[in-house]
Amino acid sequence: MADSEPCYHCGLPIPTGLDLAVEIGGQRRQMCCAGCQAVALAIVANGLADYYRHRDAMPESPREALPQIVADFALFDHPDVQKNFVRRAEGAAGEHEQEAALILEGITCAACVWLNESHVRRQPGVTSIDINYTTRRARVRWDERVTKLSAILEAIAAIGYRAHPYDVGRSEELAQKERKAALWRLFVAGFGMMQVMMYAVPVYLADGDMTPDIEQLMRWASLILTVPVILYSAAPFFVSAWRDLKLHRVGMDVPVALGVGAAFAASVWATLIAAGEVYFDSVTMFVFFLLSGRYLEMMARQKAARSVETLARAIPAFATRLAAWPDTAGERVAVVELRVGDVVQIRPGETVPADGCVLDGESAADESLLTGESRPVPKRAGDALIGGSVNTASPLVMRVERVGEATRVAAIQRLMERAAAEKPRLVEMADRVAGRFVIALLVLAVVTAVAWWWIDPSRALWIFVAVLVVSCPCALSLATPAALTVATGALAARGVLVTRGHAIEALARADRFIFDKTGTLTVGQMDLVEVNPVRGEAGFALSTAAALERGSEHPIARALTAGGTDAGVAASAVRATTGAGVEGLIDGRPWRLGRPEFVAAMHGLAVPLELESKVGAGDTVIALGNADGWQAFFRLSDSLRSEASAMTAGLSAAGIKLSIFSGDATAAAARVGAALGIADARGGLSPEDKHAALKALQDAGETVAMVGDGVNDAPVLARAQVSIAMGGGADLARANADVVLLGNDLLALPAGLALARRTVRIVKQNLVWAFAYNFLAIPLAMAGWVTPWMAGIGMSASSLLVVLNALRLQRR
Repeated sequence: MADSEPCYHCGLPIPTGLDLAVEIGGQRRQMCCAGCQAVALAIVANGLADYYRHRDAMPESPREALPQIVADFALFDHPDVQKNFVRRAEGAAGEHEQEAALILEGITCAACVWLNESHVRRQPGVTSIDINYTTRRARVRWDERVTKLSAILEAIAAIGYRAHPYDVGRSEELAQKERKAALWRLFVAGFGMMQVMMYAVPVYLADGDMTPDIEQLMRWASLILTVPVILYSAAPFFVSAWRDLKLHRVGMDVPVALGVGAAFAASVWATLIAAGEVYFDSVTMFVFFLLSGRYLEMMARQKAARSVETLARAIPAFATRLAAWPDTAGERVAVVELRVGDVVQIRPGETVPADGCVLDGESAADESLLTGESRPVPKRAGDALIGGSVNTASPLVMRVERVGEATRVAAIQRLMERAAAEKPRLVEMADRVAGRFVIALLVLAVVTAVAWWWIDPSRALWIFVAVLVVSCPCALSLATPAALTVATGALAARGVLVTRGHAIEALARADRFIFDKTGTLTVGQMDLVEVNPVRGEAGFALSTAAALERGSEHPIARALTAGGTDAGVAASAVRATTGAGVEGLIDGRPWRLGRPEFVAAMHGLAVPLELESKVGAGDTVIALGNADGWQAFFRLSDSLRSEASAMTAGLSAAGIKLSIFSGDATAAAARVGAALGIADARGGLSPEDKHAALKALQDAGETVAMVGDGVNDAPVLARAQVSIAMGGGADLARANADVVLLGNDLLALPAGLALARRTVRIVKQNLVWAFAYNFLAIPLAMAGWVTPWMAGIGMSASSLLVVLNALRLQRR
């Protein structure tokens, strides 16, 4: 091996006589192998040479088997391989936009994230990519007509990194690696601190009576023991500070690194010249206390964020498939091999491998992980089973209905990931304040040092360090995200899934809750009570209504299709009008089914005045008509949820104003309002009417939370400050909602509201503490009453206090 410069790309030695130079930044840079040369050429060719200027760590060296890795990427284009981690992008403009969750290997610094994002965004067909530096997770979107997933993976490999489908096991490996490294750094700092104190205490106790040679020996011993603490334990502070400065930012590690570095450098100089003061004990103690606080904060953060990973582990790896049930024994297969229509057996204690329906057996399922309901839910033939729930009593046989990304647990996980990716307004505000505070702190520390240089030069350095350390705004930056992260996990445990970053803050500020009626305050299982034909027979009218509603998932449609018979009636050109009804052609003639006003508008029909009394006041009225006039009226009834009354009482006790906005008849809405004690019950509202009424309340200064379950509610949910969808409602409503009630339990609403308000109180407590601590500690440090080691304890304690205060939210 040559003794000359190492490989410019990976840092490995360059074999003697090898010339594989690449021109980077106007200079020839030598590479150690053809792989590094190819990667460097790809980086330069794509205009990303700034990567080499910004990076602060060498990449992992590319393997010689790179061509084989690239060949393996083609496997990821196979539909069977993609079905577990690739899906159609939510909110995509076209049906060809796909989204994949990946995990990247080789990420060592923020420059690596910048390089990968910049490089992948330039690939043809890629619409977006976002990489989380902390978790190494990437979400990439692409147009499948223009490019393939394998091409994206090859592009990442071309610049020296490796991407794989996201796997919870790999994520946990990264978390374990982070914890292990933090523990080792903490151990080295703690050991060094104890040993240094053994040499520092005798010097303090001697109070000048120690001979100079012994005192100098103590200093050299302290220096030797402090070096590993600085080079290893404190390394992340210096690396982070250097990266921030190179990127022209002033992060919170800048004052820490500056204070530690200044104290250590001054102590080394004092040791070399055998004069002046040394601060090795303060340096090691400060690093230890700071690492202790950050380790505890990291553990709390990982614990709070582990709810998403817990959901990912909910689905088992294997299942017992019955190939020809009931005439065959089961075979153990991987869950990824299950297909819709397969029949599986679930023994007591086993986890349900996919979403499905019970074919045989009677048992109970523990759905607490998915819905927050602690009591097992009875299950018998015909009942739905949720993948990830646990069979608790007797064997069950289930038909698989949804697998992979189509399951409920996968949908919940996607919503939680979306919430985690968004920064709430409070967090952004705290980050901005903290950034400005750091700059002000640096100026203040320098001014203090200059002042003390004139007052007492011997104290200037340690007062400078104390000011830098004691007022580092770590607690300020942790105050809000720590509480919101813990609250998100605590709400999920109660069956309240937060899907947007701003939802907790908005829910805490809400002073009015608006409810849809059908499927929200009521069970959502409409029963056909009566058919009142105007012309013809009731059977034909019901068959006609069933033909028009066939394929719809609305509760009214399910009730009509369940009551109808197959009388050879077929509808074509069916078109639904949101919140009004459906229309279509039957035997070439146009028909309408829906609200009486919707049907009446078809040919200028008049709504009968006796309509309500004829079909039963207070129930839902559906009309059927064509060009000949009214054909039939259907009366449908729905029962209130058992917990609805307790829920409204709980919200009212919390000072919340309540309203009902319903598309059903005014009498039906009024009946539900009277039963629940809600005076503002409005019926007969179209989606546009609901939208306008909600806007009027907002214009009056109210903060509105909208609770709904159906597709009709999606526009109103989007308008409200905080939108809440029932977990069993339509997919579109859940996708637009800020909060989802996983267990369809309305009692989770007052509990969630109380926790959201408590979260905001704890955020305010944390912010008050963080500001009060800094405003109290800074003058004391400037006055010289706080030593560096005391500053380390104060800063670590303040950060730890806000995290522990946030963890109180986990208590029920």
